[in-house]
Amino acid sequence: MDLERTLVLVKPDGVQRGLVGTIIGKFEATGMKIVGMKLMHVSDTLAQRHYAEHEGKPFYAGLVDYITSAPVVALCLEGPDAIAITRKLMGATNPSDAPPGTIRGDFGVEISRNLVHGSANEGDAAREVGLFFSDEELIDYPRSNDVWIASDEG
Repeated sequence: MDLERTLVLVKPDGVQRGLVGTIIGKFEATGMKIVGMKLMHVSDTLAQRHYAEHEGKPFYAGLVDYITSAPVVALCLEGPDAIAITRKLMGATNPSDAPPGTIRGDFGVEISRNLVHGSANEGDAAREVGLFFSDEELIDYPRSNDVWIASDEG
């Protein structure tokens, strides 16, 4: 079974509201493995690179200002279908559209304060993980439950 890696950011509102542990716990409960994690301030340069696809749009400056306003927790998660599972668990971008049980559905307040970011696809995941983590910061390690999560046996 192929494993994917994806970037998740617990955004400034998630950190400021004290939801980091709860949010990380929801991702870990799926069986995904944390292979990288750090608390950090996002620099203007990193924010601009991260949101480059939105440059020139009316909301671009607000995105950069917000993500640099307070610390974030950056995670690199690994697992089968990690990108799709992460996005499903986050819920719709607008918390009012996110179903109960999702991070945004349970804890989100408004679209501009929606707690988490997750890579949209494999290309974005590779680019974003590379922006936030060096190869040396990502750790490959076995877990005893990996055989129960990512087994090819039925």
